[in-house]
This record gives sequence, structure tokens and C-alpha cells, in this order.
Amino acid sequence: MSPEVAVVIVNYNAGQELGRALAALATALDGRSWEGVVVDNASSDGSVSAVDEFAPRVRLLRNAENVGFGRGINQGAAATTAPLLLIVNPDCRLQPGAFAALAHELVERPRCAVAGPRVLDPDGVVQGSARGDPDMLTGVFGRTSRVRRLLPWLPVSQRNVADGVATANQSMTVDWVSGACMLVRRAAFDAVGGFDERYFLYWEDADLCRRLRARGDEIRYVPGATAIHVVGTSSRTAQAASIRAFHESAYLYYATHVAAGALDPRRILARVLLRVRGAVLASGKFEGRRAK
Repeated sequence: MSPEVAVVIVNYNAGQELGRALAALATALDGRSWEGVVVDNASSDGSVSAVDEFAPRVRLLRNAENVGFGRGINQGAAATTAPLLLIVNPDCRLQPGAFAALAHELVERPRCAVAGPRVLDPDGVVQGSARGDPDMLTGVFGRTSRVRRLLPWLPVSQRNVADGVATANQSMTVDWVSGACMLVRRAAFDAVGGFDERYFLYWEDADLCRRLRARGDEIRYVPGATAIHVVGTSSRTAQAASIRAFHESAYLYYATHVAAGALDPRRILARVLLRVRGAVLASGKFEGRRAK
């Protein structure tokens, strides 16, 4: 029987979280035909040994170096054949019933290319995985910003983090959903060339969803489906590089989709602001999570 869905995970030093993610997937997909690929980006912590427990359903692809998230997902997608791609972070645990809810969304809505669940912290706090297109105000009103938490009722806050206005059982159209967990129609993914591999880490999910929307596809947030996301398990092992990648990717997204002209003065402003912000975060003088 051909698999209904291909699970693709990019792993980099995720420790025990990878095994937990695979165990949760095995439970969530019980009774379904599925295949899995873990693309390992040269981990050194022994985390890939968890794949052995789920073989042969789950295969391991090893990279000799860290090639980044987007390229790793593209590798995993190319190694599978199922019509649906379930992209999951190694520190994200899909909950029972979530896949059925996400798949139902794609079946009922032929224009829907991506469906994302409600993503929760381990303590049950909603992470804010359904977003509005990033712009210059995202750094102030983004997912983890203090301003947004203090003023969640502002329209700009609700635009940047759309799941704050979602009801528990009704899906909604959004600009993009987090790549920590998303169900993607393979035909649509292939039509836009998959993830843009210029993004080493971060913002590749926003870019993918924007390109899909440009061709007439729809992105849906499905709060009736849930996933638990630990956040930043891999990035903690290379924090300075992670901060750098975050800000480089933010600039790439802005220069590609917002200030596309080579001489647009907003590019210079964005570059300066992002470099200053990145330097401050890298210095450790500002304690807090990234504001994506």
C-alpha cells in the first residue's frame, strides 16, 4: 500500500526530543499508512540512534555537515513519495487526532496547500504559530514581544499573531503557519520548488507560505489539531550561530518580499536595525526569546 503521508524531520543535536517526537508520531498516525525520514545535519549527540526503534518505517539520511533546515526538508521530501508531507521539528510532538484534523482540512478545501495545528508550550501556553506576513513592526508586535503581550487587543498585535483571535474548533485562513509542524500538499510544495534553500534557518516557513499564496493557494490554521513544541532544542547547542541565522533570514525575507527593489531605502534601514538587534541579543545583554 502506498503511504498516505510522509513525515520529514530535520535533526540537529535534538537529544532525547527526537525519540519523543517519533514516538508521538507513531501514536498519532497509528492505523494509517505512512513513511518517515529523519535528515540528520551532522549531529554529534547520538540523537539519531532513536531512529533505529522505528525502522524500517522511518529511515535516516545523514549529511556530512549542517546544511540548514530548508535544504534538509527538501532532501527528505525528495526521498519520499506520499502525496502529503508532514513537516515536524524534532522537539515537536504531534498529539492524537491532530493529523486527522489537518488532513480533513486539505481534503475539504482543494485550494488549501498548508494546514498548521495549534502549537503549545509544554505547560499548555499557546505559542502563536499562526501569523501575519512579517513587516517592520513584527519585531515590536511579534510572537514573543512584551508589547504584544501587554496589548494583545491591538489590531497590529492580532495581525502579527493571528491565533489569538481563533476559536477552538474553527479553522481560519492565515498568512503563514510555523514550520515546527505543518501538513503540506506535495503537489503544491513541488510546484514552488519546496523551501528556498537560501534560508539556512528561520523564516523559510513564512517564505514558503507567501509563495504558495502568490499562486492562489490557501494557508489554514486548524486549532482543533494540537502539537507540543519544546522550542529551540537544537538552536541551544549553537546559540550565537542561531541568532545570526535568524537575523540574516529576516533580512532575506524582507528584501525578497517587502523591499524588493535593490535601491529601496527600506533595505538599508532593515539591515541596520537587524544587525543592531542581532548584536544586542548575541551579547547576552537582552534576555528573552526571539520575536519571530
